[in-house]
Amino acid sequence: MQLSLIDLAIFLVYMLGILFFGVSFYFKKGRTTDDYMVGGRKLPAWAIGMSIFATFVSSISFLALPGNAYLGNWNSFVFSLSIPIAAWIAVKFFVPMYRELKSESAYYYLEERFGAWARTYASICYLLTQLARMGTILYLLALPMNALLGWDIATIIIVTGIAVIIYASMGGIEAVIWTDAIQGIVLILGAITCLLILLFSMPEGPGQVISIGQEHGKFSLGSMGISFTASTFWVILIYGLFINLQNFGIDQNYVQRYMSAKTEKEAIKSTWFGSSLYVPVSLLFFFIGTALFAYYQAMPELLPASLQTADAADKIFPYFIVNGLPKGLTGLLIASIFAAGMSTISTSLNSSATVILTDHYKKYINRTSSQKTNFRVLTISAVAMGILSILVSLAMTEVKSALDAWWALSSVFSGGVLGLFLLGYFSRRVKQMEAAIGVVLGLLVIGWMSLTPIFISEGPWISFRNPLHANMTIVVGTLVIFLTGFLLSKVLNGKTR
Repeated sequence: MQLSLIDLAIFLVYMLGILFFGVSFYFKKGRTTDDYMVGGRKLPAWAIGMSIFATFVSSISFLALPGNAYLGNWNSFVFSLSIPIAAWIAVKFFVPMYRELKSESAYYYLEERFGAWARTYASICYLLTQLARMGTILYLLALPMNALLGWDIATIIIVTGIAVIIYASMGGIEAVIWTDAIQGIVLILGAITCLLILLFSMPEGPGQVISIGQEHGKFSLGSMGISFTASTFWVILIYGLFINLQNFGIDQNYVQRYMSAKTEKEAIKSTWFGSSLYVPVSLLFFFIGTALFAYYQAMPELLPASLQTADAADKIFPYFIVNGLPKGLTGLLIASIFAAGMSTISTSLNSSATVILTDHYKKYINRTSSQKTNFRVLTISAVAMGILSILVSLAMTEVKSALDAWWALSSVFSGGVLGLFLLGYFSRRVKQMEAAIGVVLGLLVIGWMSLTPIFISEGPWISFRNPLHANMTIVVGTLVIFLTGFLLSKVLNGKTR
C-alpha cells in the first residue's frame, strides 16, 4: 500500500506539530517539579478530562474494537457500560481521598495503611505493568503502520518511541495533558469522519448498515445467561467493573490527573467528563466495525481474498483507511491511530517517572533532594522507561501473541494491587500481616488462573487448568486477597481481644 503525498504530508506535519508543542513546555519560566508532576495543580477540568479519555483509548482500541465488531458482535461494548459505575465509586470515595492526602503518588496511601512494603510492592508492580503496556502498544501500533506504509516494524517502534520520549520527558504532565487533549479531539473527529463516509457509501443508503447488521446479529451484547466460562454479558460487565476500579482507584495515570485540577470539584468534573466521553466514543468504534461488515457484505468485490478470513479482522479497518477514504482523510486517520497510541505512552512515561521519584528515589536514596536534582531524576527516569519500553516492544516481535502476553502480565500485577488497595480502604481493622498473607495467596491464585491456560492444553494435568473465562482472573484474584485479609483480621483480632 502506498500513501499519497498529501496524506504523508498531513501525517508528518501532525507528528512534528505534536512533538514541538510538547517540547515547548520545557522552556516555561519558573517551572517546578510540582509543575512537572501535577501541572502546578491548576489545569482546567475539560483538558484533564480529555486526557483521561485519551489515556483510556490506545491504538489497540482504535483498531481492535472495530475488528472485534466486524468479526463478532457488540459483546465487548458491555465493558464500556461498567465505566459510569466505576467512575461514580471513584468520585464518591477515591478522588476526595487522594485530594486530602496531597501526595503525587497513588501508593502513598498503602504505606499509611500497611507500611513501606505495600507502597514499594505496588509501585514496582505499576512500573512493570507500564513497561509491558507501553511495549505492547508500541508493537501493536507498528503492525498496522507496517501494513499501511510498508515501513520496517522495528523502525516504526524506535521512531515513535523516541518522539514520545522527547516531549513526555521534557514537557512533563502539562505537555502530556495538553497534547492528550489535542490528540483526543483528532481521534474523535477522525473516527466520526470515517463512519460518515462508510454510511453514505452504502449502495442503498445509511439504513442498509442497520438492516445488514440486524440480519447477522451484529448488535447483540452477548448471552444473558449466568455462566463464568464464556464471554457472556455478565462476565464482561463484572470484568469491566474491576478493571475500571483499578484504573480509577489505584492507577498512577489517573491519580496524577486528580491532583492536577485546581479543586476537588474540578477533579470530580474531569473524572466524569473523561469517563463519560469514552462510552459514546467506544460505541462509535463498534459502529464502525459493524459498518465495515455491512460495507463489504454489500460490495464484496472491494475486499481482497486475503482479508476474507477470521484472523484478518483487525486488518480490515486499516485496509479501508488506505483504500476507501479520499486523499487527505487517510492521513488524518493514520494521525488518529498514532494519536491514540502516543497519548497512552506519554501518560505512562510521565506517571512512571513520578513514581520513581516519589516512591523510590526520595524515599530510599535522597529524602531532601533539591528541585534541580528532582528534575534530573524525573527526566532520566522518563527517558529510561521509554528506552526500556522500546526494548520490550522489539522483544514482542518474537512473541506469538503480544496481546496474550500483555493480558497474562497485567492480570498478575493489577489483580494483586487492586485487592490490596480495596482491603486497606474498606476494611479498617486489617493489619500488615493479614494483608501480606492475602496478597501472597491472591497472587498464587492469579498466577494459576493466568498461566495454566497457556501451558496446559492437554494431557494428565488438564484437570488443573483454570476452567473460568480469562476475564475472571482479576475478579477472582482481587476477591481472594480481600476476603483472605478480612477473614484473617476477624480471627486474629478476636484472639487478641
